[in-house]
Amino acid sequence: MDEVPALHTGSCLCGAVNYQVSGGLPDFEVCHCRQCQKAQGGACVVVAPIATSTFKLLTGAERLAAYRASPDKERVFCSSCGSPLFSRRDEKPGFLRLRVGTLDAVPAGRVASHAHVASKVDWFKIGDDAPRHLGPRPG
Repeated sequence: MDEVPALHTGSCLCGAVNYQVSGGLPDFEVCHCRQCQKAQGGACVVVAPIATSTFKLLTGAERLAAYRASPDKERVFCSSCGSPLFSRRDEKPGFLRLRVGTLDAVPAGRVASHAHVASKVDWFKIGDDAPRHLGPRPG
């Protein structure tokens, strides 16, 4: 767990949406499923699952838009520049999955696990020894 700094800031690409996260960030989770690949436009997504209570939107609430590629998951992004900011699952209302790449300064972190590696693109090599799950993370 990264405890310093106690306050992290982030934004979308165009800068219209700005947020802060208080407290330390958990280890990062990486997802290699096809939905995440398409939503991110890359090989995977790297997220920090955080308590909603630690997240504060500073500017740009009117720019936020959401999309549901599956019935139980909402992906939230900037409607001006398209930057994906976070997602949230209906069954976990007190948490969101912050897109680590939107942080202004990404702290040193550790990858906790990789999910959906059965869908991983061939040209991307996983370079750490974190647990790998063929499908979703257990639990």
